Amino acid sequence: MKTIILANGQYPAHDVPLQHLAEAGLIVCCDGATEKLVAHGLQPGAIVGDLDSLTDEIRNRFSDILYPDPDQETNDLTKSVKWCISRGIKEAIILGATCLREDHTLANISLLAEYYACMKVIMYTDSGVFEVCGSSQQIASYRGQQVSVFSIDPEMEISSKGLRYPLDSLRLGNWWRGTLNEAEGESFSLEFDRGFVIVFREY
Repeated sequence: MKTIILANGQYPAHDVPLQHLAEAGLIVCCDGATEKLVAHGLQPGAIVGDLDSLTDEIRNRFSDILYPDPDQETNDLTKSVKWCISRGIKEAIILGATCLREDHTLANISLLAEYYACMKVIMYTDSGVFEVCGSSQQIASYRGQQVSVFSIDPEMEISSKGLRYPLDSLRLGNWWRGTLNEAEGESFSLEFDRGFVIVFREY
């Protein structure tokens, strides 16, 4: 069963994330994302968060699938991921986690590395996909595909093969250092010996 976590950012417009929504077996809404989902003719399977953004109409209509989490030390996306983990869900696709507010976008992208330790999450946006790599690996691509690589650990050294601008034991001390690269063929590889990297690939 495909599980979707819909965050309360910009509702998807691209065909790729919209197709994932259409194929979902379970849609977990982060609080206020519920109204956007319902407005597009879909139904939530669970509504998770502090629930401060819900209208009375939504509260009454979906009262049986409300899962309040008042923890103010985490955001609603993290609460939804934790809810999935508590239900034994091993994989989820995150949608609607970017745009609207840049600070939320940055936070949601960086949190992918934290989620990786507990479950596999992939974030789809209207321009591409973010995925966490927890070890050196080869990644499918196509010639000319735009690629960016982000590291949470500024001391981690990373090397690459198959990218137009090779990374040669480079420390990504700031998030811009590994951005705006390009795949040269059907795959590229990343090599590093610690930590996690977050890879963005355009569609």
